Amino acid sequence: MMLTLHIAIALLSLVLTARVWSSPSSKALRLSYSYIAGTLASGTLLVVSAGSHIVYACVMGLLFTAFSLYGALAGSRKLALESAER
Repeated sequence: MMLTLHIAIALLSLVLTARVWSSPSSKALRLSYSYIAGTLASGTLLVVSAGSHIVYACVMGLLFTAFSLYGALAGSRKLALESAER
């Protein structure tokens, strides 16, 4: 059950990050950051509770976080540039 929830949160996080990157809004940006944090929290809980291989989990978690944060930060920058142009 926890793994399914973790995967769902991660997929929603990626979808929101893509939305923020393509058409940024402050609400979508906050949601994206929240889902990234939720994915990290549920992943940490899975590693601690299931005792999975920590190195593999950490590498995958860092790659996911880097990709998601890059997209969210790019969307944030786009939003800031759009706000400055108004």
